[in-house]
Amino acid sequence: MSDYDNEEIPLPPFAPVLLESMRAIGYSFQSALADIIDNSLSAGARNIDIRFSPYGEPYVAVIDDGHGILPQAFVAAMRHGSTDPRAQRARSDLGRFGLGLKTASLSQCRRLTVVSKVDDTLTAKRWDLDLIGLREDWILLGLTQEAIQSLPHIADLKQSNSGTMVLWQSFDRLSAGELSIESALGQRMDNAREHLALVFHRFLSPEKPYPPIRIVLNGNPVAALDPFLSSHRSTQPLPEEQILIEGEPVKIAPFILPHISKLSVADLAIAGGEEGLRRNQGFYVYRNRRLITWGSWFRLIRQEEITKLARVRVDIPNTLDHLWTIDVRKSTAYPPQPVRDRLKTIVSRIAEGSRRVYTFRGRKATSDAVLHAWERLVTRSGVEYVINREHPLIKAVEAITDDHFQQLIQRLLRTLETMFPYDAAYADMASERRPSPDRQGGKYEELFTLASTMLDALGRETEYGKQLIKSLGSVEPFSFYPEETSSIQRKLLNAE
Repeated sequence: MSDYDNEEIPLPPFAPVLLESMRAIGYSFQSALADIIDNSLSAGARNIDIRFSPYGEPYVAVIDDGHGILPQAFVAAMRHGSTDPRAQRARSDLGRFGLGLKTASLSQCRRLTVVSKVDDTLTAKRWDLDLIGLREDWILLGLTQEAIQSLPHIADLKQSNSGTMVLWQSFDRLSAGELSIESALGQRMDNAREHLALVFHRFLSPEKPYPPIRIVLNGNPVAALDPFLSSHRSTQPLPEEQILIEGEPVKIAPFILPHISKLSVADLAIAGGEEGLRRNQGFYVYRNRRLITWGSWFRLIRQEEITKLARVRVDIPNTLDHLWTIDVRKSTAYPPQPVRDRLKTIVSRIAEGSRRVYTFRGRKATSDAVLHAWERLVTRSGVEYVINREHPLIKAVEAITDDHFQQLIQRLLRTLETMFPYDAAYADMASERRPSPDRQGGKYEELFTLASTMLDALGRETEYGKQLIKSLGSVEPFSFYPEETSSIQRKLLNAE
């Protein structure tokens, strides 16, 4: 026996209420604009021109040279939910729900007009929330050719062999709470430029085998913001790995950024500034090369100051959307359990690499060509910092003291090591008041006196003394002052 009677009630949503409610789905201005560009890229566009004006009747227009929308397919493309998210799509498709163009646009404006050119034919449709509220129905408007010709920047679209223009007008939310829509729109566009530069950086920069695209904002090209500083000579790319999920590859590429002391002002700006270095650490998830979410470790490790140089690129195909819980705005993603399990085995190694770079200011934790004053020792109980007993200055002190004083000196060194202020050092390194050693020029006299004192104690004519002069540039603190040290070496060698 059925639980239902014979009554079936078609109950479509009430258009004015649903559309007004969907405007609060959570799009920011820049994320909405990025969603429009997704459509342009899915349409094969290579040039995307964003135009805006805050004066008169303010507008934002996104014009691309993609393949356009066929007239017979236009109504379906303007439908909310035009694509089944369960359907298989082209691997280059950046969409999923068939909502982005409409929902993203109407979250920012009350009037959305889409014009497309195919085979020298211009077609335009419009959603107008004020009209829908008045008519209380899903009314999609078709524009006459005369109305199309009056739209801003229609001449730019007509110059392309094919393409589409998305036009936003009637910005009720943009002007709410603002002194002027002029300043509000200008500020939103400034934020959008930085957002687009990051989200689409792999499209804006050449990446084999893909040709670069071009995004221009009011005549100014958008330059890519690479969060991994891939071109910086001190960035450490770690070996890539691949995970197969349901037969589809998930690619993982870790990077360790250079220590802040090796970053120029421009590099630091790309990395997000000093605060951004910490805030933006973690995974960067890309869906078809488009950045979806970033700045999170997905709770696999804690976000710490000491791991802030670690960033991991994760590439996922659109065929795994259902496992990564991609939302309508394409701004969040969470890895499925098999990926999280694999990432756990990778992430600690990546974080340790960041700790080494951060702790040793860019030097390798393993042995290098420099004779350091301090050494870092990894023990079963943790990490220790000890004074290097092989340092020439220690050797010089031992050479001029008897056994009794040598024992006292060793106790002194051990006391200094035991009392190393770990907590204070960590707090200072994690704060804006990091120690800033003076490693500029002007140290010649001090360094020369130190070198002479060591050589007097060790013997200038001994094999050790002669070797010390030759290798002085690889001994701390001389290694920090290459020019002064070279002069000192020449003077000491000539004195021989």
